[in-house]
Amino acid sequence: MILVTGATGHFGKAAIQYLLKNGTAAKDISALVRDENKAVDLKQLGINLIKADYDDKASLIKAFAGIDKLLFVSGSDIAKRGLQQQNVVAAAIAAGVSYILYTSFERGVEDGTSAVAFVADAHLATEKAIKESGINYTIFRNNLYTDFIPMFIGDKVLETGIYWPSGEGKLAAAVREEMAEAAANVLTTTGHDGKEYFISGEENVSFSDVAKYISKASGKEVLFVSPTQEEYIAALTNAGVPTEYINMFAGFAEGIKQGEFETTQHDLSKLLGRKATSVETFLTNQYAS
Repeated sequence: MILVTGATGHFGKAAIQYLLKNGTAAKDISALVRDENKAVDLKQLGINLIKADYDDKASLIKAFAGIDKLLFVSGSDIAKRGLQQQNVVAAAIAAGVSYILYTSFERGVEDGTSAVAFVADAHLATEKAIKESGINYTIFRNNLYTDFIPMFIGDKVLETGIYWPSGEGKLAAAVREEMAEAAANVLTTTGHDGKEYFISGEENVSFSDVAKYISKASGKEVLFVSPTQEEYIAALTNAGVPTEYINMFAGFAEGIKQGEFETTQHDLSKLLGRKATSVETFLTNQYAS
């Protein structure tokens, strides 16, 4: 039995679809959910819904009973993620889960000084707990989602250009659905125990490149301006953006600027069995005139 956490989210739901496509029977897939009403589509596919909460370790232990493989999709609540994910690992140990595939996070440094430590630190602690658990595991070091680039640059990019403090830093972003497909492939094949995979696109691209791709696709000149962190934060504050989003966006931009998402290791294409979708192709599809 395979259990997918975060099953109503984009990643978890896509992974379930690819498990089915790979030939896994619906009866052999369970979905961990907090609200069954948000998983009606999964239930209609014949997926077994299991209700539990990351904050409630006892509910997780009960949910994990009889589970062989756990696709542990990292939690979305950044503030609570550290404790919640320790609960998941502890419950997996208690329930006798035999294998965990964990969706972790790319990072350039691991000493707490990272610009994205607010995300990375919980992932590092979770990886450590998994490796010390005695459970067989695979770690996905997920780069940033290509899907997030339009969010970073704003919905008026064709009119205003890109105002984003990443300098000439680069990232090897990848499409979220293809990451989920790779996870399903790992769960349904052998040879992945103890492996850490760099789940990234084939090319490292800067936001200067992003501006060029969007300009080419849209037929409109899109300029890239990289302000200072202070200028960027002030601009978003004046625009009424909530503080937590400002800090998150600024942190990701600084991480990109410092090269934390640039990598020479690209395992995604290998796990897909084809070349991963490039940032240019994704943006062309998004902004084609």
